[in-house]
Amino acid sequence: MITSVLVANRGEIACRVFRTCREAGVRTVAVHSDADAGALHARVADAAVRLPGSSPADTYLRADLVVKAAVAAGADAVHPGYGFLSENADFARAVLDAGLVWIGPPPEAIEAMASKTRAKQLMGLTALAADEVTEADLPVLVKAAAGGGGRGMRVVRRLRELGPALEGARAEAASAFGDGEVFVEPYVENGRHVEVQILADAHGTVWALGTRDCSLQRRHQKVIEEAPAPGLAEHLAEELRALAVRAARAVSYVGAGTVEFLVADGRPHFLEMNTRLQVEHPVTEAVFGLDLVAEQIRVAEGAALAPEPPPARGHAVEARLYAEDPAADWTPQTGVLHRLSVPGGVRLDTGYGDGDDIGVHYDPMLAKVVAHAPTRAEAVRRLAGALERMVVHGPVTNRDLLVRSLRHPEFTSARMDTGFYDRHLGDLTVPAPDPYAPLAAALADARTRSRFGGWRNVPSPPQTKRYAVGGEEIEVAYTHGRSGLTAEGVQVVHASPSLVVLEYDGVRHRYEIARYGDQVHVNAETLTALPRFPAPQAQHAPGSLLAPMPGTVVKLAPGLLTGSSVEAGEPLVWLEAMKMQHLISAPATGTVTEVRVTEGQQVQVGTLLAVVQDT
Repeated sequence: MITSVLVANRGEIACRVFRTCREAGVRTVAVHSDADAGALHARVADAAVRLPGSSPADTYLRADLVVKAAVAAGADAVHPGYGFLSENADFARAVLDAGLVWIGPPPEAIEAMASKTRAKQLMGLTALAADEVTEADLPVLVKAAAGGGGRGMRVVRRLRELGPALEGARAEAASAFGDGEVFVEPYVENGRHVEVQILADAHGTVWALGTRDCSLQRRHQKVIEEAPAPGLAEHLAEELRALAVRAARAVSYVGAGTVEFLVADGRPHFLEMNTRLQVEHPVTEAVFGLDLVAEQIRVAEGAALAPEPPPARGHAVEARLYAEDPAADWTPQTGVLHRLSVPGGVRLDTGYGDGDDIGVHYDPMLAKVVAHAPTRAEAVRRLAGALERMVVHGPVTNRDLLVRSLRHPEFTSARMDTGFYDRHLGDLTVPAPDPYAPLAAALADARTRSRFGGWRNVPSPPQTKRYAVGGEEIEVAYTHGRSGLTAEGVQVVHASPSLVVLEYDGVRHRYEIARYGDQVHVNAETLTALPRFPAPQAQHAPGSLLAPMPGTVVKLAPGLLTGSSVEAGEPLVWLEAMKMQHLISAPATGTVTEVRVTEGQQVQVGTLLAVVQDT
């Protein structure tokens, strides 16, 4: 009987496993890097062990340190979570060799399936040899052999792009998974990404727990997932489940896992088998009424599954909330997450608490929000409504994209595929600010200051306030007189520091206000209060390349020196933030007049990297 579990991961998945352990009366142990010493997963665990290391990202990849932590903390089992060490057979063996229970599949099964290249061979498929790709093979997809989540993945449509894509994918995969192996496969345009959740015990029973659709992806990272996959013909769904069971039986699989497919022209194409829980596992839990982590623990203790899984009920949809800015090419965002909450009726899985800092070292996913209902239409509506009412105060997020995606007719009618965002991302991210939000912010601010006086007994010109909203500056005016706060074109029904009610066009509208320094949240809008007298701005020479986010300079283009000639679009600087690499290219053909950074240097947003003088 397992009495104490260490989770060999961080963030949301660690918190999620701990929740099940607490319900079962199992003691919990967290591990953390120095950067994560105050993180939520370290705070909620019964015990926490520091993992020493020079790099916060690499710390969690040290299998020896994790096993040592488990022994030191008195844990009798290790749950790998997902990512990091979850598909590392050597880690599983090290756990077992230390006399601990491994809450995962046998190391041999991990070895067979954790590498996508070996998994394809096991299923009778072969990858393309990178040095044998021809124009006729294009487009192709470069993928990391280990891990997932879109890391180490590149689409190649021109042969000359293959070399840089392989190099970039290897570097990103090595950083994210500690394994730089990549491979090449044909890229199937606009198929559906469908997967099957499996659960197997040590007595020969394998459950295929329905299907999930994960087609809504941006940069090969899943954004919205649902179960069951809608609109599949029953014979195709049955074939997918049978293939998943076949893959599990081929490696004598035990535990939870996922078999992924690309469905195109009514045919399934095997992609990979993930020998772990997936981020999207909650939608399967909701539909089948299961706790997959609890089942993992039971299987690890030797329990047998029932001959058949429980019946599926209803539909579930999950959305991933990321700290990223659509106005800045979706670059990851950092800063303090002041508040995060969702309405009742939906599930929130997160690794952050109010006031936590979002750093540069890890994935920018803040939370997963899951809705379950009797029908797909009801589940989608419930999730969209919950996201719209969600309180998320802090860095910019993809919340608007999620809401609009869920309400897009192509999604609501289940006609989506993996090309959904290629076709619709621009339309889905057109700014649509509430024109009255700045006025509400100004009135709330005026009411805050009115505690110390403010209205005048003699006529005076309107007071003004300026805000930055979506890259634009907006000035609003209001009057603070004997009759209270007034503004042209609206009726101010109520104004307090946290709530403003405005009536216009015969309808009353509520605006909930929260302010953190210069950042003002008005319902779902985020504004920046601008000073009355702006400070002088730093001036940069034309052609200056500025860091779009905080991160680490992991590479400079070979031979990048002052005086170098470069072509427009030529890669110059590679930044890494939140386990992803971001390329900074030459803005024009010209000459490099300055190089201000070196490899390994930490930079902040706006740091001058280099200057290219246009010729």
